[in-house]
Amino acid sequence: MGDLLGVAVLGAGRMGADHIRRLDQVVSGARVAAVADPDTARAEEAVDGIEGVSVHDDAVAALDAPGVDAVLIASPGPAHEEALLAAFARGLPVLCEKPMVPDPAGALRVVEAEARLGRRLAQTGFMRRYDAEYRRLKSLLESGRLGRPLMLHCTHRNVSSPPHFTSAMLINSSVSHEIDAARWLLGQELTAVTVLRPTSSQAAPDGLLDPQFVVFETEHGALVDVEVFVNCGFGYQVRCEAVCEAGSARIGDDHTMVVTARGSAQQDVPQDYLVRFADAYDREVRAWVDATRKGRVTGPSVWDGYAAAVVAEAGVRALESGRRVAVDLAPRPHLYAEVGR
Repeated sequence: MGDLLGVAVLGAGRMGADHIRRLDQVVSGARVAAVADPDTARAEEAVDGIEGVSVHDDAVAALDAPGVDAVLIASPGPAHEEALLAAFARGLPVLCEKPMVPDPAGALRVVEAEARLGRRLAQTGFMRRYDAEYRRLKSLLESGRLGRPLMLHCTHRNVSSPPHFTSAMLINSSVSHEIDAARWLLGQELTAVTVLRPTSSQAAPDGLLDPQFVVFETEHGALVDVEVFVNCGFGYQVRCEAVCEAGSARIGDDHTMVVTARGSAQQDVPQDYLVRFADAYDREVRAWVDATRKGRVTGPSVWDGYAAAVVAEAGVRALESGRRVAVDLAPRPHLYAEVGR
């Protein structure tokens, strides 16, 4: 076990438990060394059958547990800043699920703390960058075969929203994925956001503005629109079409099994993100483990996490005001030289 990367997983909820399973059963080169969750019974259940794991009700205690070489943060967003700064203080590499830190001020403190170290320790968990279709689209856009990208048309649909979901969360929780994907695909910062509010679906809980239509402007004049609909009722769908000067390319057309019988065709639709992006999560954690074992940090940076927080906050203000809101980013430290790199 000494040759394996010992990972402390913070959070044993649905996402954390899935990562515990992934580290134990799917990804080679790593093991679960410690788990922290205020609900220790839930943590014990998540590590049932895994040997050599210590369970804690405190995140910092898990970082100091024997055999911990790195940290995977899958706790609720408000707990991320403290955990990230504690990991930095111990020199521990981190993979932090999104949102890196929900509020821009806290996210900027994380950026500044890592910049003071003079080296990257943390990767932000925007898993779409590891999805095979998204990677193909990124490669195509970078090749220049279709000319400059002019627009991205995005769709983000969920079967239903959890009870605690708010209108703002359609942007700062759901659309945050499109925010990062757009920055990464285009290699541009987002500079302004407008949110349009069609009539809410009858399936939406009272008071929830769902669906929403979000439009982002970029620093080089491209436009990105996102239809976000979190109570569509039929499945989990994520699509993206890039419209360029000399052609277009679309991903996310549900390439699943189609059954044709009795004069009709039926196609499965994924019901949640853990099904649709299962392979992307595997690739993401595998890449993080491989890089960490070599002393490297790759993938989305804490600057990417900060930028997503700032754009999302601007989006929420646009939703509430009905006006176009400019995005105001702090100067980017030299440690994070390129957008979406």
